[in-house]
Amino acid sequence: MAAKPIFRFNAKALLAKIDGGKTTLEYSDKRVVFAQGETADSVFYIQKGNVKLTVVSYRGREAVVAILNHGNFFGEGCLAGQPLRMSTATVLGEATIIRITKQAMIRLLHSEPEFAEVFIVHLVSRNSRLEEDLVDQLFNSAEKHLARTLLLLARYGKESNPEPVVPKISQETLAAMVGTTRSRISHFMNKFRSLGLIDYDLASGRLEVHNALLNVVLHD
Repeated sequence: MAAKPIFRFNAKALLAKIDGGKTTLEYSDKRVVFAQGETADSVFYIQKGNVKLTVVSYRGREAVVAILNHGNFFGEGCLAGQPLRMSTATVLGEATIIRITKQAMIRLLHSEPEFAEVFIVHLVSRNSRLEEDLVDQLFNSAEKHLARTLLLLARYGKESNPEPVVPKISQETLAAMVGTTRSRISHFMNKFRSLGLIDYDLASGRLEVHNALLNVVLHD
């Protein structure tokens, strides 16, 4: 029996099949795509740019859940019956994002089994990453957690070519993702730079991650 060909996800081609219920939106830096507590009635796909997901507790404490880049879906909780948004999605830099209504997304999942398969893989991968982040924060040092966070932001280990230049991101945001203070993030970033593991310019926010940073994650 011939091997089943590997399905290559072509988001542009598949999303083009949506007849109605789809809108392409352009966002500027720090624009909110949706806010925590708003009605959850659509799914979003990042065509270009980066999006930060944050949650705020009842006491007003904010935590960064994830930084998503092109090729990622978000807001998919509405497909599981989530009535309200559990997080706030904010654009970092400039972004092109496709908004797909819940009804249109459900139709696409039913009519395109290959797309449904890829979408399920996306959901499982997102869940696995969240679990890994939780374990990392509970059991590893802040320095190692920061190194892993930077590698993930640079899409290290993806099938596509690595993207060592990380989107402009503040030390405050990194501190919220790692679960530590800004001063410690500054200390670790300077350390990584002095060791040649990253190129970092605080003034411009430009950050380039080198593969050698992986040694910090693997070192016990």
